[in-house]
Amino acid sequence: MTAVIALVGRPNVGKSTFFNRLTRTREALVADFPGLTRDRHYGTAQFEGRQYLVIDTGGFEPEEREGLVAAMAIQTRLAIQEADAICFLVDAKEGLSAQDEEIAMELRRGGKPIYLVVNKMDAKGAVSELPEFHRLGLGMPYTISAAHGHGVETLLEAVFSDLPSEEIAQQDAGKGPRIAMLGRPNVGKSTLVNAMLGEKRVLVFDEPGTTRDSIRIPYERDGKPYVMIDTAGMRRRARVGEGLEKLSVLKTLGALREADVVLLVLDARVGIAEQDSHLVGVAVELGRPIVVVINKWDGMSPHERKAVKQELERRLSFIQYAPVYTISALHGTGVGDLYKSIDRLWQDSRKHFSTGELNRALGEIIETHQPPMVGGRRIKLRYCHQGGENPVTLVFHGNQLTRLPGSYKRYLESAFRKALHLDSIPLRLLFRQGENPYDPQRGKH
Repeated sequence: MTAVIALVGRPNVGKSTFFNRLTRTREALVADFPGLTRDRHYGTAQFEGRQYLVIDTGGFEPEEREGLVAAMAIQTRLAIQEADAICFLVDAKEGLSAQDEEIAMELRRGGKPIYLVVNKMDAKGAVSELPEFHRLGLGMPYTISAAHGHGVETLLEAVFSDLPSEEIAQQDAGKGPRIAMLGRPNVGKSTLVNAMLGEKRVLVFDEPGTTRDSIRIPYERDGKPYVMIDTAGMRRRARVGEGLEKLSVLKTLGALREADVVLLVLDARVGIAEQDSHLVGVAVELGRPIVVVINKWDGMSPHERKAVKQELERRLSFIQYAPVYTISALHGTGVGDLYKSIDRLWQDSRKHFSTGELNRALGEIIETHQPPMVGGRRIKLRYCHQGGENPVTLVFHGNQLTRLPGSYKRYLESAFRKALHLDSIPLRLLFRQGENPYDPQRGKH
């Protein structure tokens, strides 16, 4: 499960600078969501190979003096609820303020791990001693300069040493495919979860996730283990305002990262919204297999059904490989059929192919349609090997691969899908310049 770290503090203590410091090497995946395109408060970051999400909560406005809870922006309160750890920033130059003390009091009530971060230690006039910050009762302060990066690595080492390791977070992997629901509110995700868990269920127990109220529910169906990642809680809270709507995106992104198979649930009567396309785009970027589930299909006329299918082909053309099911979650119609694709996609996404098998396929594919000529020289694909699973990743080596046109890359993807019988899952292709290290003639010139 992807960890979430919230940056909290009053205005102008350097949260945005710290956010930029943490996320500078990675583009925020959520930037494509409606309403988040210009919002730089959400981003992905990486520390020692571990990816995590960062929330810059904005500042607590000092003008409102009716108590901290009244003065906190709803987005900040919800960020604290969603986070695994909280970095509480204070200003070394200005010293401790009454507002810092109010914020500390509220944070302690939340029961989340809190790291007191004294920023701007390199600023002129910064405090040289830290006893006043000890008054907050939040333990030893971590001193940093967000602007220059001093002390940031030490802080992150402390944060991640206290969080569950990725191995522990992923321990459900042995319990079968992890299934995540994707879709807008009111499309029937909760009803579908209940229908899937209730059908021939052998064992169900709620296991609260370590982050964001996601519930991982291990269960069995026909003797096979599954794990349902249920994020129903975010829908209930989403009614309170736009701030939570944005935070529900973080919850969804975390569920996508953990999932093995994603069910995209659409309301047949509403159609496909821009938000649906963006959510699917994130799932595709993460390489997750997708099953398109059109809910509330019952009662629709043939004309309406035809219109829905045409819209699906038009709006989601970039996942033409994804299987499509029409169901009624309320009545259970077609729900059991979903498991056919869930099982197949999970198995396909975990397949391993030998280098010999891949290169035999590559030879046949090139023989059928050779790469184009560029600058009087033909682009050469010399060999291929598997670079990962879920998504299945194929790594190609050769000459002039940076000049390989998109049309030929699409041909390779389509041809390998057919050759490897991977017609319904994402297939990621990577291209590397260089010679074949397995070539016995290499270096004999």
